[in-house]
Amino acid sequence: MSKWLNKITLSGNFVHLEPLETEHIAGLIEAAKDGNLWELWYTSVPDAANTESYVLKALKEYENEKSLPFAVIEKNTGKVIGSTRYMNVDAATKRLEIGSTWYAQSYQKTGVNKECKYLLLQHAFETLECIAVEFRTHWHNTPSRNAIASLGAKQDGVLRNHLIDSRGNYRDTVVFSILNSEWNTVKTSLAFKLSKHSY
Repeated sequence: MSKWLNKITLSGNFVHLEPLETEHIAGLIEAAKDGNLWELWYTSVPDAANTESYVLKALKEYENEKSLPFAVIEKNTGKVIGSTRYMNVDAATKRLEIGSTWYAQSYQKTGVNKECKYLLLQHAFETLECIAVEFRTHWHNTPSRNAIASLGAKQDGVLRNHLIDSRGNYRDTVVFSILNSEWNTVKTSLAFKLSKHSY
């Protein structure tokens, strides 16, 4: 039986998303150092010591058809600037989540996130024929919540005491989604915003 998710490179004007491999480990370590991203308690960015296991776990999830992880590459320089993935995949229902997304601090609040999400959403709805794409984030991760809402996703609700983090803190998870019936409008909005963005 063929897989629903297969490795693919998605290219935009400023970044391309290529399937995550062990060869990206060194680049991910350097990207995370830009802002010491692992210090943000409400995110899950690996530090240097844990990046290899982070990548190997993601590759195992791909093998088990649970995710499709990507390295985010700046096209002009070929530099690894972050990571993102399709995850919590439900091939039978054609639903998935876009998550585990992070970027080097220098590329935050630029057009990078919108272009990455545009590429991922376009592939999800137009090639994979998803009926819905979900986004989840920590209640306390206000920048992420605002970024998701700015894509055109609608908030479905909050899962209270959803998870317990490595520090023993309870996590409330905010859930957003975009439906296939909403994609054309969201696509138009994202394309307009990208046309106004300088990188």
